[in-house]
Amino acid sequence: MGSVIIKVSILASGSKGNCTYISTDSHKLLIDIGTSCLYVEKKLKTLDINPTEIKSIFITHTHSDHINGLKIFCKKYNPTVYLTKTMHNEIATKFKIDNYVYIDHGLEIDNLLITPIKTSHDSGESNGYIFESNEKNVVYITDTGYINKKYHNQLKNKNIYIMESNHDVEMLMKTSRPHHLKIRIIGDEGHLSNKEASHYLSEFIGPKTKHIVLAHLSEEANNPTIAKQTLIDILDEKNKKVESIIIAGQKERTELIEI
Repeated sequence: MGSVIIKVSILASGSKGNCTYISTDSHKLLIDIGTSCLYVEKKLKTLDINPTEIKSIFITHTHSDHINGLKIFCKKYNPTVYLTKTMHNEIATKFKIDNYVYIDHGLEIDNLLITPIKTSHDSGESNGYIFESNEKNVVYITDTGYINKKYHNQLKNKNIYIMESNHDVEMLMKTSRPHHLKIRIIGDEGHLSNKEASHYLSEFIGPKTKHIVLAHLSEEANNPTIAKQTLIDILDEKNKKVESIIIAGQKERTELIEI
């Protein structure tokens, strides 16, 4: 089999909407559609992608910033939606999805292996994902309070990591948010802090790792400079390096990353 090229662009990332584009030579997909359908259409156009080319959508969980545009996108383009039964039941209380598949374990589509990773978030059920094709791979994990140790070996030495780096704890505590919300964010069913994400990444990355994308940054309790520097400092402590560290934003897509 010839070499496969995997392409990745985070179209939007943050509490106001999330969507990520991943493609191989034979399959184009999205992770979540938490922005408007129109926003996704516009960002795909900048990649010269027609929305009709999107074959599947993988849902991480059912909070609104991950499914806001799902109903309209599905109605217009009818991709297959991959999600758990619990997620489907939650979405069904809001709108109907006609074309869906339950994903509770690994499956293969067009020579692309997708493995769900159970995350810990205050939604009914939540997943991260590993996407692999011909020894090239991408890890996507956001919206989790921690990463279960049973997955750690499985997550090591991948090419691209898209990892939540939600908040700087000191900045979070200085915000005007209610105390109970702060506790929720730093808890086991909340979000990864910069330091937590960086420590996980320092454990996971290996010789094959090329790119790290820091995602789901809080606009109020974080900033790109602090998130990136925290990761650099922790990687330096362990003498680890990667080719690039990219910050995913709320309103602009990232560059198209290729491996």
